[in-house]
Amino acid sequence: MLDILGGSHRFCDGLSRRSFLRIGGLGLGAGALSLADVFRAEAHSPNPGRHKSVIHIFLGGGPPHQDMWEIKTEAPSEIRGEFKPIATNVPGIQIGEVFPRIASVMDKCVVIRSVVGCVDRHEPYQCHTGWTRESLGSLGGRPCLGAAVARLQGPVDRAVPPFVGMLNDGVWKDPGQPGYLGPAFAPFQPDGPGMENMKLNGVSLERLDDRKHLRASFDAFRRVVDAEGKANALDSFTERAFDVLTSSRLLAALDLSQEDPKLRERYGTGQPYKFQYDGAATNNENLLVARRLVEAGVRCVTMTYGRWDSHGANGDLVRDHGSKLDQGFSALVEDLASRGMLDDVTIIAWGEFGRTPRINAGGGRDHWPQVSCALLAGGGMRTGQAIGSTNRLGEHAQSRPVHLQEIVATLYHNLGLDTTTTTIKDPTGRPQYLVEHSPLPELV
Repeated sequence: MLDILGGSHRFCDGLSRRSFLRIGGLGLGAGALSLADVFRAEAHSPNPGRHKSVIHIFLGGGPPHQDMWEIKTEAPSEIRGEFKPIATNVPGIQIGEVFPRIASVMDKCVVIRSVVGCVDRHEPYQCHTGWTRESLGSLGGRPCLGAAVARLQGPVDRAVPPFVGMLNDGVWKDPGQPGYLGPAFAPFQPDGPGMENMKLNGVSLERLDDRKHLRASFDAFRRVVDAEGKANALDSFTERAFDVLTSSRLLAALDLSQEDPKLRERYGTGQPYKFQYDGAATNNENLLVARRLVEAGVRCVTMTYGRWDSHGANGDLVRDHGSKLDQGFSALVEDLASRGMLDDVTIIAWGEFGRTPRINAGGGRDHWPQVSCALLAGGGMRTGQAIGSTNRLGEHAQSRPVHLQEIVATLYHNLGLDTTTTTIKDPTGRPQYLVEHSPLPELV
């Protein structure tokens, strides 16, 4: 934690003699690291290329595939459930009735109805990485997509973190882990306590811009560096930390008050939050923040949306969460399209597994890792498709099984990374491929 202390007197603008500004870890998940440490690690990454982004919406708990994107009209009632299919703006593609707005932008979306390779565990790890947690576990685990992209491509703008995780409460709040890359590549979390460290507390940007004057007040910081003077407290990496602090881009991106009220109304808030339990809120405003973040230069934004673990009252949950996701996801697609950004931003919404074909005695569906689903949009993909299908009862993939690594590989491809050639060295010095599968040929 770096405290920038004010002078020992009271200035004419009313600052007390102990006025200060804290930089610190900025919610990076590893409290001992400063932002300068992150930039020091990023210095080994290549220069960033064209700005492509991913917005990753994790539907924590396991969304029911047969109630959302592939309604089983020919199945018995105890499997079919209460939902009816509706037409989309793409002839021949139908989706669940609670998604009329997504149906109206289906030409910009892709539904995958036959995702395989999931494990029966409540964790976003497999969606963030494409791997199980055991893979390279002794070395720290596989890095998530956001961490890998931060390592390989670095920041678009040095004042904007390349990887941001929207923090939520609950057991599925994990925004993605850096794995063997280490905490220097963990996501910046703007809802975390580190945001308090970004507040200027009355210190004007004009004063901060006066770097020479500011450096004179770093006595407290200088005391923590190498006693022999081997470390330079104000090296170029620390300068970059100040670039984040003194830039308005990141904080402006997080400030929804700057948005048109009509656009905010289009996204909605996702309130009232229902069926939240130990999961995440259905916070539609996070989707709007995500658009603002990628616009500012973030390469990967992750968030958890809702709690889809519908062991009971499945229909009520899908109607609540589904209708809110319908509003927010479709608004995000339309918003990005109107700004000419949709081809550069890939949106994905999916969970860790599917739900059982048969509705249980409590009116819910239980865990079903045999097959799952995903909704994607944008990214320059061939959209307006429904890929794969399950059998009549929704038990397993019947046509075109899509391994979840194929989806993660597609996300990497859309970011400009070739998963067939790109590697990152693990702590032993051995190069590791990002995933073992290739992108979906139907999309790229």
